[in-house]
Amino acid sequence: MRRCHAAWAAALSGFNSVRKTPSPRKSFLQKLGPGLITGASDDDPSGIAPYSQTGAQFGYRMLWVMLFSYPLMTAMQEISARIGTVTGIGIAGNMRKHHSRILLYPVVFLLCLASIFNLGADLGAMAAATQLLFGGPATPYLLFFAVVSLVLQMYVRYTTYVKYLKWLTLAVFSYVLAAFVIHVSWREVLAATLVPSLGFDRKYFATLTAVLGTTISPYLFFWQASQEAEEVRVNQKEQALKKSPHQAEQQFDRIRVDTYFGMGISNLVAFFVILTTAATLHRTGVFDVQTSAQAAKALAPVAGRFAFFLFAAGIVGTGLLAMPVLAGSAAYGVAEALKWRASLQSKPHQARKFYGVLAAATLVGLGLNFVKIDPIRALFWAAIINGVVAVPVMIVTMLLSTSKNVMRQFRIPWILRIVGWAATLMMLLASIGLFATLQQ
Repeated sequence: MRRCHAAWAAALSGFNSVRKTPSPRKSFLQKLGPGLITGASDDDPSGIAPYSQTGAQFGYRMLWVMLFSYPLMTAMQEISARIGTVTGIGIAGNMRKHHSRILLYPVVFLLCLASIFNLGADLGAMAAATQLLFGGPATPYLLFFAVVSLVLQMYVRYTTYVKYLKWLTLAVFSYVLAAFVIHVSWREVLAATLVPSLGFDRKYFATLTAVLGTTISPYLFFWQASQEAEEVRVNQKEQALKKSPHQAEQQFDRIRVDTYFGMGISNLVAFFVILTTAATLHRTGVFDVQTSAQAAKALAPVAGRFAFFLFAAGIVGTGLLAMPVLAGSAAYGVAEALKWRASLQSKPHQARKFYGVLAAATLVGLGLNFVKIDPIRALFWAAIINGVVAVPVMIVTMLLSTSKNVMRQFRIPWILRIVGWAATLMMLLASIGLFATLQQ
């Protein structure tokens, strides 16, 4: 009798465990990871600078770009994520396996160049923002942020570090909050968002390329693909879809939710940065932002001390979030290209070359701040460099994602192909427009 009762209890317990499903909220939160971190890191100081410049120079005129770029950005990031999940390695690793070294090494070099430039610019902007908040010289802040970021990446395990990065994504909402403590003409905002306002002079194309370059950035493709591959290695229940095709539906669903939400956050924040600076700086006749201090200080008299604090604090928070993404994308790219062990899950002595590249990228970026370059100008031109570098990287990414040798039965669907190539063409045209107007 006891055996019969125990059997029934076990059966009921098994039935309940099968029928029990996680709540939608928990299920949604569990799907957020590489896409959320990638999207939030896109609103780093090297993104905030061109967005601020855009709002100050053109007012609301370029708000439409953020609505227009969202599906293009989302498609490219989903394609990158699929490459990492299907193959179990990042974009550079796939290029090494399926393309000529003549193509691989220049692409990785350009990736490192853009990432290091952004690292240096981000560190400079973070130090300047902290100096505004707390006073004192900028150099100690520069060293502090560089050292803290390196120590966390090198000595905190990947699974733990990712949790910290997820919490840091909350920093981006400071820019959204800032917009609600100032006066905004929402009717003008709606019109500028839905009806594109175009210009054909050098300044317009330079700004457009900078905005697109910081929104659709090459380091983001490498980072998300490598992080999806990292997730496959870390999670014992998962394998690359080449080896475990039955997981495809579940994995692609997770990638879509994670990427669409993460890129939505990215574009929403960018939209509000342009909106805030347009409603304050542009409205009061401040059309050109020369330094990081000027960008933040200019908000105080027209938007209040609280808006200034939110803006400055956001620069620090998003910078801390972006630094591991920038340094990590360079390290993954070089390590995969040279067939070195590449994993943030590994300890430094287990992946010395990988962490060596990561440290070198951070330190070179730090060193750029001791060359007399205006921080916000450096950030702005870093975004333009990203816009130009993105074109060859996007072409390679599209070729990988549509290759049967690389993706097998998981080649991207036709809708992603159309939007992905459209994004590539748009970046190419923006770059051509920039160079065509440089002499004007």
